Amino acid sequence: MQKPPHEDFSLKETKPHLGGGKVTGDKLTSTYDLVEQMQYVYVRVVKARELPSKDITGSCDPYTEVRLGNYKGVTRHFEKKTNPEWNQVFAFSKERVQASVLEVTVKDKDVVKDDFIGRVLFDLNEVPKRVPPDSPLAPQWYRLEERKGEKLKGELMLAVWWGTQADEAFAESWHSDAATVSFADGVANIRSKVYLSPKLWYLRVNIIEAQDLIPTDKTRFPEVYVKAELGNQHLRTRISMNKSINPMWNEDLMFVAAEPFEEPLILSVEDRVAPNKDEALGKCVIPLQYVERRLDHKAINTRWFNLEKHAVVEGEKKKEVKFASRVHMRICLEGGYHVLDESTHYSSDLRPTAKQLWKSSIGVLEVGILSAHGLTPMKTKDGRATTDAYCVAKYGNKWIRTRTIVDSFAPKWNEQYTWEVFDPCTVVTIGVFDNCHLHGGDKAGGAKDSRIGKVRVRLSTLETDRVYTHSYPLLVLHPTGVKKMGEIHLAVRFTCSRLLNMMHMYSHPLLPKMHYVHPLTVAQLDSLRHQATQIVSMRLARAEPPLRKEVVEYMLDVGSHMWSMRRSKANFFRIMGVFGGLIAIGKWFDQICNWKNPITTVLIHILFLILVLYPELILPTVFLYLFLIGIWYYKWRPRNPPHMDTRLSCADNAHPDELDEEFDTFPTSRPPDLVRMRYDRLRSIAGRIQTVVGDLATQGERFQSLLSWRDPRATALFLIFCLVAAVVLYVTPFQVVTLITGFYVLRHPKFRHKLPGVPLNFFRRLPAKTDSML
Repeated sequence: MQKPPHEDFSLKETKPHLGGGKVTGDKLTSTYDLVEQMQYVYVRVVKARELPSKDITGSCDPYTEVRLGNYKGVTRHFEKKTNPEWNQVFAFSKERVQASVLEVTVKDKDVVKDDFIGRVLFDLNEVPKRVPPDSPLAPQWYRLEERKGEKLKGELMLAVWWGTQADEAFAESWHSDAATVSFADGVANIRSKVYLSPKLWYLRVNIIEAQDLIPTDKTRFPEVYVKAELGNQHLRTRISMNKSINPMWNEDLMFVAAEPFEEPLILSVEDRVAPNKDEALGKCVIPLQYVERRLDHKAINTRWFNLEKHAVVEGEKKKEVKFASRVHMRICLEGGYHVLDESTHYSSDLRPTAKQLWKSSIGVLEVGILSAHGLTPMKTKDGRATTDAYCVAKYGNKWIRTRTIVDSFAPKWNEQYTWEVFDPCTVVTIGVFDNCHLHGGDKAGGAKDSRIGKVRVRLSTLETDRVYTHSYPLLVLHPTGVKKMGEIHLAVRFTCSRLLNMMHMYSHPLLPKMHYVHPLTVAQLDSLRHQATQIVSMRLARAEPPLRKEVVEYMLDVGSHMWSMRRSKANFFRIMGVFGGLIAIGKWFDQICNWKNPITTVLIHILFLILVLYPELILPTVFLYLFLIGIWYYKWRPRNPPHMDTRLSCADNAHPDELDEEFDTFPTSRPPDLVRMRYDRLRSIAGRIQTVVGDLATQGERFQSLLSWRDPRATALFLIFCLVAAVVLYVTPFQVVTLITGFYVLRHPKFRHKLPGVPLNFFRRLPAKTDSML
């Protein structure tokens, strides 16, 4: 018996104080009604004028220091400027405020010690409050003062106000949550950001034929193939069967291309002159901007492309244009497919590439990322364990990244994001990561953001217009076993704007029409998905701040298709769970046949008699029974969204060696003895699977042998039985035959034998092709 899941691994429902206590269906109440309000003191330092010089040289290198209690924010400094302009915003969390006075000081940067120029003080009790959509507070000029309170020459333009995270200045401001990170040290790495995945297309290159090729050696038959290259993607056709200077292929090559199209398609026609030697017969470069776009399966026009030959003359490339040689192709960008960059099991978007084919949206998904608690220390800084956590959420082509809360095991983000929903059978993914690029982490070169865990929420499992507030366990599988890295607190709401459209979506195919009219092979889809994830991760890594490759690959589940003994076991138990209902029905029917409960068996006899005499009641009875079961189960319907299940994943009792095998690289990096042991284990498992598959094949071949005359006596007996059965069934009413058969099957145990029945004995004696197996 499996041990019950650990208590800490469970999902917990919460009741946070959302939106300042205003959780309503009215979206106009607040744009931040799915998160807890967080109060901040905002300070916008705009500029200064007529600052006095403190240096002997008469110059001034000013910067501003904003201090509230123990927290201090600093602007960038300007060299030799008495009228600097900063326009930087600082936000101090009310939770961390331990002072009643805000001090804004202007200083002159110096080599030894920075000189004090002047300051402005604010009593927090006098600071005004601003609630959007009120206009931003206008900054004002304030005369600088000495420490003793005397007025000085020089003025500072400031705006100070109380606000929440709904304020427009929130995204661009320096936060006291990240007090140790200065503007110069990479404040861009800690800010919240919205990213968009590049628009992906499938590029279909149908290579038909080539004409008038000019091989170097004209005495031999050329073995020609075409090599195609798009960025990091390299594909090639087979060698043409007709070995001549006019080869034919008629072969499709599929690529993934991303807008904007930066790289051209490069085609090279090559001749295999020796086993490891190829000779280029010509090349053509095709910019994708001019390639035709196709929205359906209608054929597009073919084109001839001239081949250019590059000859190397004294180390330099010299282009020879051979207009005689050309290649015949059909090239198009496929807009009718959805480019898969995620697994179809938990895809967040199923729309085709071409916007003209999109259906209207059916609703809105809103996610409030509230907080996390109990996070595991992820790194050591200054001899002290710490975590700098941020969240990433993906749905459709929109990615969001929250700000980084520095040095906290219980960060509070309270950020809310919105997505348009086009299909309810999609999944939103929220991941938590540790930022390893602060405090000079970028200079380390190999620093990668560490994964803390992720959560998936399927929209079709949510009730519309209900706010789900839950604390999800962040579970990560390590080589030592499953580990809880903390919990993340989310608020999720799915609002449906078109109920009939959403219901109608359940009758549509999951993927766009082209996936069924002109399907791609499984191997093509695997390869194209790998290329799509590489393109998305490279493009997002080029944003500022970058969404790094390791983050994107974790969110897109790159590598989840690799072999895993644990996952294989989990899938086997899932299959057994699916068939568990059928097995239970079989056991119940066996009890009926064996009269374990005579009253139930008699009632089944009566029901069977009614259905045979009135066969028109069979289907209505079945559907009514299913309806009543569904209504009965409504009382126990799931009230919480599904979450990561350690028992279902077989992660709570996985063997350490199986986990070590799962985390092994490909190809393997383990010692030969260990690899040999795992190979032998895999062979034994495959042997059992082989036996089961062979048994299934045997049963199927026995059915085929009924009429094949492989066993002439068995076939003769079966044909005689068929003839007698045909005559009996022709003269006997069908209801009588059914009643006799049913009552025979349900007969009392006194009239049963323990030996197998005649039909089963006859079937087991039939021959199969096992005799012909080596």
